[in-house]
Amino acid sequence: MIPEKRVIRRIQSGGCAIHCQDCSISQLCIPFTLNEHELDQLDNIIERKKPIQKGQALFKAGDELKSLYAIRSGTIKSYTITEQGDEQITAFHLAGDLVGFDAIGAQIHPSFAQALETSMVCEIPFETLDDLSGKMPSLRQQMMRLMSGEIKGDQDMILLLSKKNAEERLAAFIYNLSRRFAQRGFSPREFRLTMTRGDIGNYLGLTVETISRLLGRFQKSDILSVKGKYITIQDIDALAQLAGNPRTPCE
Repeated sequence: MIPEKRVIRRIQSGGCAIHCQDCSISQLCIPFTLNEHELDQLDNIIERKKPIQKGQALFKAGDELKSLYAIRSGTIKSYTITEQGDEQITAFHLAGDLVGFDAIGAQIHPSFAQALETSMVCEIPFETLDDLSGKMPSLRQQMMRLMSGEIKGDQDMILLLSKKNAEERLAAFIYNLSRRFAQRGFSPREFRLTMTRGDIGNYLGLTVETISRLLGRFQKSDILSVKGKYITIQDIDALAQLAGNPRTPCE
């Protein structure tokens, strides 16, 4: 009977929708650690939205928190607007990441979320998720784990901006992207940057000219090669060393 119920739910939600138990990045998202029964309950509250086009907003600062968003594919950037009216990028979210955690406290989104490319997301109504997590300890534990990961990422970013020079910042950024792509089953050595150099510079507190100059320096040092938006890491150990993250033998 269970397989029949799954078929019915797939048809109701669009036929071709990918559900939690079938999602290739579920180990990075909320479903990780949930059993089959719990996955079914989670599946019932998730809405699979239509593709979000490049430049389209997922939500805006000041919007009421209604849902969290799990990225199935694509890239989303989070940013705020300073008192001077300038954009300040605070994060780049990849497949498997959840967007909207920073709104839980005040129930209002303090930042904007915008697609950097055509992206697919799962919309998870927050009130329903919060209620469900109260009944499912494994779900609440996973939510806390994901929140902890976001806090750790914020701490790493503060350290990056306060302690590292421009070269170390860019190396750390590329190395971190490499590791995140590897976690998602993609090549850690060859990947496409979905963000512009201007976006990268904004995030790292560097100018576009500095980003371009440093990429040229990395190429001359045979650390990596750049063709447009495509990065090929040639010496990942050197990149890790420059980023201040020496690789362990098991990596």
